[in-house]
Amino acid sequence: MIETDILISGGGVAGLTAAAAFGTAGFDVICVDPAPPVTEREAAGADMRTTAMLQPAREVLKAAGLWDQLEPYAAPLKIMRIVDAGGEEGTPRLTRDFRASDISDLPFGWNLPNWRLRREMVARLKDLPNVDFRPGTGTDSLLTRTAEARVRLTDGTSVRAKLVIAADGRNSPMRQAAGIGVKTTRYGQKALAFAVTHPIPHDNVSTEVHRTGGPFTLVPLPDHEGLPSSAVVWMDDGPATQARMALDVPAFEAEMSTRSCHLFGPLTLASQRTIWPIISQQAERLSGQRIALMAEAAHVLPPIGAQGLNMSLSDLSTLLDLALARPDHLGDAQMLDAYNAARIRDMRVRVAGIDALNRASQVSTPALRDARAVALNALYALAPVRKTLMQMGLGVR
Repeated sequence: MIETDILISGGGVAGLTAAAAFGTAGFDVICVDPAPPVTEREAAGADMRTTAMLQPAREVLKAAGLWDQLEPYAAPLKIMRIVDAGGEEGTPRLTRDFRASDISDLPFGWNLPNWRLRREMVARLKDLPNVDFRPGTGTDSLLTRTAEARVRLTDGTSVRAKLVIAADGRNSPMRQAAGIGVKTTRYGQKALAFAVTHPIPHDNVSTEVHRTGGPFTLVPLPDHEGLPSSAVVWMDDGPATQARMALDVPAFEAEMSTRSCHLFGPLTLASQRTIWPIISQQAERLSGQRIALMAEAAHVLPPIGAQGLNMSLSDLSTLLDLALARPDHLGDAQMLDAYNAARIRDMRVRVAGIDALNRASQVSTPALRDARAVALNALYALAPVRKTLMQMGLGVR
């Protein structure tokens, strides 16, 4: 039997950040994941998605000793541009810019490729003697008591921990073992993620183009091979997305350039393509006996507004603050009840808000597309409302 303060189930970006944060804070941590992290851009299975780390997330990364390693690879996001291309010709008919300078001296956030995040996070864990990262090993069973949790790992090892953190994805084994249910909403959508280069610079503007089926979003990346580069997430109905996944490169480049309204000139594919289904999901509660849920074990959202991982890091920040406030009571009922109370309302509000935005992005009839454009224009025209929405998106109010 191995003893530790915290067992983290899940070695994705959220789980690795949690391991670095708690390890940096002085807790003994074991972090496990059945799949070793892919840390090379061109390797099979590389996660081609990117994450926009919003302003509050940067403070979490600093506290975990990660920001200095990540900053050189981060592209600042100074403007969030919404383009409505819902007219008959599929060309831009309404463009509105949300500027970070209206509410802060800092950018909205900084965009980083997920494979790069994993590389730097794994390197950070190697520098922490109190963190034991075990890629290739998962969790098999969970038994909790008032004073401790016991987890059996897939390699046969048994671990006794004061706190189990489930950061093991939307199908979380630890959440299921704790008997915590979820509510899932399916949209019939899938998303493609990939990187592109383009002749027209992005100027640190994140651009979200709306027509039907879902948004086409270009998020700034550092230059790639001397050319301006962006990460793309393209959401649409499942069959249409699946068909695009199968296109040869020239046909795919032609279609994505058209869908982008040629705002950055012709797009050139600069990476593999990855595909995944779009759902929203929320756990019935965020804690149980000796276990806390965070990240996709707790909530899953469509990739709109950079809310997903930033909500996960808000989970982590809250959990870490509670642990540091009463370290001798790590993982007890009072701490975990406080965590659930602190995070569940924000989770429900944000899941509902992103659900509404996604449904608006899916509309296909001209009348509904017109209504979407009118609503965007009305919200943007009211400066106090516009600023409040930006602050809420950042999670600062």
